[in-house]
Amino acid sequence: MAKSLTEQLLGAGLVDKKKVDKARKEKRKEKKSAGSVAADTQARLQQERAQQIARDRELNQQRLEQERARAIAAQVKQMLQHSAQRADGDIRFSFTDPRSNKIKQLYVDVNVQNQLARGQLAICVEGDNYVLVPRVVADKIRERQPQAVIFLAEPNQEVPAEDDPYRDFPIPDDLMW
Repeated sequence: MAKSLTEQLLGAGLVDKKKVDKARKEKRKEKKSAGSVAADTQARLQQERAQQIARDRELNQQRLEQERARAIAAQVKQMLQHSAQRADGDIRFSFTDPRSNKIKQLYVDVNVQNQLARGQLAICVEGDNYVLVPRVVADKIRERQPQAVIFLAEPNQEVPAEDDPYRDFPIPDDLMW
């Protein structure tokens, strides 16, 4: 049988026993370190996979939230379109737009003005347009998208105190200003 390279070099006298043992030890160390490098690489790959999975979950959650927001916006738009009431008239109804903190006006008739003052109608916004809707619809819209409801008069449930000298003179809700 053929001799190994180490045995041939020892036989020729080119290397001694100490050098051969030293070379074998270094070779074993390299194999062990290669195994630990592979374990390190594998651990790093697992960590990267876990990070990628976390990123994918986060992106998926964001996408689902965007889809929910679009669905809610579509529901609100549909409710506004189906239950919108006309705002034609010659009486100016003023209200504050919370988006711009400016006083805006709608021209309505007496009946609509009274309903707005009593809280039976609400003013909602669709894009840049103001839409009159019944209170029931406005409450549903407020649940889904609170910023869409611009004006909704709350019925006054306060009972004046017994010793209040002005209890016989309530302040009307429909003051013109």
